[in-house]
Order: sequence, then C-alpha cells, then structure tokens
Amino acid sequence: MLMLRPMRIAIGKRLRCCAVLMLLASLAGCGLLSGGVERAKAYAEHVGGIGRYGKLTEKETQWAKIAWRYFENNTNPENGLVNGSDRTPTFSMWHLGDYLAALVAAREIELIDAHEFDARLSRVLAFLQQMDLSEASVPGKVYNALTGKMVSYDNKPADIGWSAVETGRLLAWMRIVGERYPQYREYVDKVVFRMNFCQVIDDCGAMYGVSIENGKRNRYQEGRLGYEQVGAAGFAAWGFDARRLWREPETETVNIYGIPVQYDARESRLSGVQTPVLTMPYVLLGMEYGFRYPGEDTAGATDWRGMADAVYKVQALRHEREGVLTARTDYALREPPYLVYDAVFAAGYAFNTVGPDGKEYPKLAMVSTRAAFGMWVLWPGEYTDLLMRSVQTLYSAERGWFDGRMENSGAARDSIGLTTNAEILEVLLFKLKGTLLPEPGPARYLARQTADPYDRPNRCFPAERPACVPKPQARALVP
Repeated sequence: MLMLRPMRIAIGKRLRCCAVLMLLASLAGCGLLSGGVERAKAYAEHVGGIGRYGKLTEKETQWAKIAWRYFENNTNPENGLVNGSDRTPTFSMWHLGDYLAALVAAREIELIDAHEFDARLSRVLAFLQQMDLSEASVPGKVYNALTGKMVSYDNKPADIGWSAVETGRLLAWMRIVGERYPQYREYVDKVVFRMNFCQVIDDCGAMYGVSIENGKRNRYQEGRLGYEQVGAAGFAAWGFDARRLWREPETETVNIYGIPVQYDARESRLSGVQTPVLTMPYVLLGMEYGFRYPGEDTAGATDWRGMADAVYKVQALRHEREGVLTARTDYALREPPYLVYDAVFAAGYAFNTVGPDGKEYPKLAMVSTRAAFGMWVLWPGEYTDLLMRSVQTLYSAERGWFDGRMENSGAARDSIGLTTNAEILEVLLFKLKGTLLPEPGPARYLARQTADPYDRPNRCFPAERPACVPKPQARALVP
C-alpha cells in the first residue's frame, strides 16, 4: 500500500518511540529503572534526536526565567505588543516571530500558565488580524509597539516597505503555534489569509523585499545563504514551494583550518548585499526543522546539517589553535553601522566583522550570547560547555540577557533585546522537547478557503500557483 511521505515519517517516529517506551516499561517492572534509563526515555521523547536533550536543570530553568523577565518588562499593557529592544517601543516581524517562540517556550517550560498564554497570544492574534499591511500585501518592516502602526526606522508614521525574510520568520512561528496548539489554528490561518503574496515570493521560493524612501519604490531579491533558508522555510511551512533554495543553493567553498565551509556565491560587489557565514541561521534551521525541508524526511541534495557542523567546527578549532573563544553571528547597534555581521567568513576573510556596506569593524567582534546558547544545545561537548561558562553570567536578573561579551576586551555588551532573550528560551525549549515544527495536522481553514479553483482569492497562495519553472533571477540592488 502506498503511503504519503509525511504519514510515513510520523509512523516511523511513533514506532521508534513506542519500542523504546515498551523497553522502559519492562525494565521498570523489573525494578531496573535507573538514571541511564531515564535518559533513554528523555531521548525517545526528544523529537529529532539532535543535540542536548532532557528535562531542564535548576540552573537552566533559572536561565529561562531571566529571559522571560525581558517580556514581562517590555510588554505594553495597552495592546500586548512587545518592544524589540529594552524600553524602545518599535518592533519588526522578526521580533514578533521571536515573541511567539518565547511565548510557546514560556508555556511549555511552565513559566506561565494556560491563562496567561491565552491572554498574551489572543492579543497578538488581534493585532495581526487588524494591523496595517504594507501596500496591502504583507506586514511592514517596522511597527510602533504603543500604537501598533507602521513607522519608519526613526519611529515616524510611514510605510517603508516590507521584508520577505522577516515575514517568513513570522509565518514559521504562526505555523508552529497552530500545530502545537490546534485550538488556535483557525485564527492564525485567518491572519495569513489577509495577505497577498504575489510580489513577495515567486513560484520557486525566491523572496522579494520592498523599500520605499522619498516616494521611490524599489523591489529587490532578498536573502542570502542561511537566513534565506530560514525565511523560505517559514513560507514552505504554509505550502509555498521553496525546495529549490534548499536543494540548489548558490554556494562556493572556502577552507578554514582544513574544514570546507560553504558560503553564498552571489557577488556582493554587484548587488551591494553582504554574504556572511553566521551561526544563528544554522541554529534556527536545526532547532525548528531538524535541518530538513518542512514536511519532508530529508533536506534534499544539500547536507544542511553538514554545513552547520562545519560552521561550528571552525569556531571550536579557532579556540583550540588560537585560544580565542568564538561564537559569532549578527547583531544590532543603536549607532552606525546599526547592523553588524560578526562572521565566520565574510568579504573574503575568515572571522571577519563587517557592516552592511562591507566596511570592516574588528573592534565589534563579539562572543554572542544567543550563538553560544545555540551552539551549546546543538553541539554538546567541552568547547560549548566552556562557551556557556563564558556567557552564563551575562544578564541582569531584573531585565534579561545581554547580547554578549566583546571578543577583544572581554567586556560585557550589556544591550538587552527581544531576539537574544527569545532565542535563549527557544534553545531551552528545544532541549526539553526537540524539533519544534510538528508534523502537519489535518486540512485547515486556509486550505479550504483556497481549494476551489473557480473561486480563488487571487493573492498567489500555494494552491493558486503553477509548478516551479527555474529561471535566472534578475538581481536588483538594495538601496
């Protein structure tokens, strides 16, 4: 009998889990249930079998409480929206996706009860259902957390366009919420059904952002290796075809300490877009999808887990050979260059730190708190234990976790933001539960609304699209 792939995957997982649990029951009946068997039980219940697993220790639970303090402090009582950085009332769709991740983690780690979870999630859903959309398509780049209105980067009312990658991040966590908590499926589907994706993603998964400045509109291909796949996975979780981005990424290889590291082959000098190799995209792909394309049992032709392993290994080797603790990723600043690509490889050099314009900023190299947590949970070992000892005191008990520790001086970078604290909570949820996107459930509201070929909404939902026909992509410059 033929069986659909998702069903085959799910049944295989259930059989493996049942076999382990039957063995445990037998051992328990003989009085042999020990700490080792308890760990085997935890492993069997850890979806995906990747990285550290098991119940949170007392120390790890305290880490989670510190991270959740950020959200307690930065939730606006008028509308339930959360500031993107401490005491700063703006946020992006990436921030909102991260907040959903933090909210799920807080509930499943039992930092909050079902009533608070519902109250917080209901307010987010209410905002998503009524928020202004950029060009009546998808969420805008920035919103004011007090008013819920679209704003510019300097917090003035404006529609400055959208980010497809950040929209993908929001879509991912809306899907995860709907699958983990089926009572909310209808409502997250209705949020997605508001949107128009015709200008946002093409039939092969290429994503396009829009920038609007001084009345001038520019649409450009968005995403580079790593975050491109993170964003595309969010769309794929809703049925958009992004397999090409997962199976045929445009990459070249650089050897660092003898380890082949893949980087984006698209020329930044032509596009104006940097192509750094960063830690966090791979951490998110591992925790949320198990390094697999959503809904499939393999990643396709590309070994994403192997690529992630290489990014981890060269950072561990740098410490082994040069004595430099390394946990690198991107982070934001309040002053120029505003965004830092603290990279494993960027602009032709290993362990390079650059801004969006490609200028080097070696003094901004940092041991990232969220990257250290992510490496710790996915790659257990002596090096990541050492990383955690370096960052585990970088927090304010009253405000949340700091961004990191400066690589050159060891000084704490004591800025506090939503993403660092959310992704720490996500790390701890992953340790407890495993891969975070469940197997897809039954047909949903959105599928039913787009199923009738004679009554389509004509907003380029997956059911309205033809099959992917690959073609060369025109690359517009990002302003």
